[in-house]
Amino acid sequence: MIARTLRLYRNAYTGLAPSVWLLSGVMLINRCGTMVLPYLTLYLTQHLHFSVSQAGVVMAVYGTGAFVGTFLGGKLTDRFGFYYVQLISLFAGGVFLLGLQYVSNFYAICASAFIFTLLGDTFRPANSAAIAHYSHADNRTRAYSLNRLAINLGWSVGGGLGGYLASIDYSLLFWADGFTCIAAAAVLRFFLPPPARVATGTKHATATTEVSPAQSPYKDRYFLGFTGCTLLYAISFLLLFSLIPLYFKEKLLLDESQIGMLLALNGILIVIIEMALVYTIEQKFAHHKTLIICTGVLLTGFSYLVLLITPLAGIALVFTIITTFGEMLTHPFLQSFAVSRSTPQTRGQYLALHSMAFALAQVTSPALGSLIVTTAGFGLLWTVMMGLCLVSATGYWWLSRRFA
Repeated sequence: MIARTLRLYRNAYTGLAPSVWLLSGVMLINRCGTMVLPYLTLYLTQHLHFSVSQAGVVMAVYGTGAFVGTFLGGKLTDRFGFYYVQLISLFAGGVFLLGLQYVSNFYAICASAFIFTLLGDTFRPANSAAIAHYSHADNRTRAYSLNRLAINLGWSVGGGLGGYLASIDYSLLFWADGFTCIAAAAVLRFFLPPPARVATGTKHATATTEVSPAQSPYKDRYFLGFTGCTLLYAISFLLLFSLIPLYFKEKLLLDESQIGMLLALNGILIVIIEMALVYTIEQKFAHHKTLIICTGVLLTGFSYLVLLITPLAGIALVFTIITTFGEMLTHPFLQSFAVSRSTPQTRGQYLALHSMAFALAQVTSPALGSLIVTTAGFGLLWTVMMGLCLVSATGYWWLSRRFA
């Protein structure tokens, strides 16, 4: 049993190109320094003495910058290539972070937050396109899982270390975050050479239907519908990082350390399980990715049903485990699907549109959730989130049948 498990994990991590490992290393360095965002609201209210509503405006502007930056990143990736977009985004974002700590005016903070996020989030589609470039169809989903492993491991390190640094001096968050961005850019520049440009006429296989090399994702009705379903799912999933902790605190009476442990558990489970889980699924269900995505979305919906059934404190652990497994069955396969619909010449825009769904949900999810909780309570919120997941899963399934 132990030997078989070890063999499973060894197989899950083998066969990936060295460049994929290097890109995941760059992501790990970058995410280990992600300290400003998790503590930005505290920095604005405790250090700069902004009101809660002002902090909310800054966070909304932050999300808007992420949306625009992701769109721009896709365009730039297809125009100039993923390598230099990643390099400039990391370096410029790091330099900008170092200066952000000296801004204190509310309107200047809003403008700075928008510019910083715009610079930083051009990295997303470029990095996803790079992973696709250095992987192939048989291991692409695992390549994205490895990148997600780096993200979650980095978040765990950055979040914990950031709390310690913030307790000393908030300015240390900006120094650490800025220099790790610059360090990630340096590793990328010195250890990964720029790739040769892909010829315009290069053929690229797709998973479902043939897509013209000139096809834009904004004209691809199947992918637009798929992205709409992704938006509904993302609105539901992203509550994990906004109103779910509040529910755990106010209704389940958990303290901050317990909530932090549950959020850390999400990342730990992904680091330990996801690569092996994705590898196993790919071996047995390689041609049923839409079904896998639907299962993950329905699991997320089921986790809200669990919250609706009972308000007991122990249910928070059950919710976290179910949601995490839903995430592992959904996120890497969504990225892999986006690549399968694209060509090398449109890959950046396809991946950008996919990321834009999450960026838009990052703004919509807490706003919609707060409105529902304020007017009708958490019970209706869980019901609505279950409904969104059900509609999303049904949409994925219908689209796969309609365009198959």
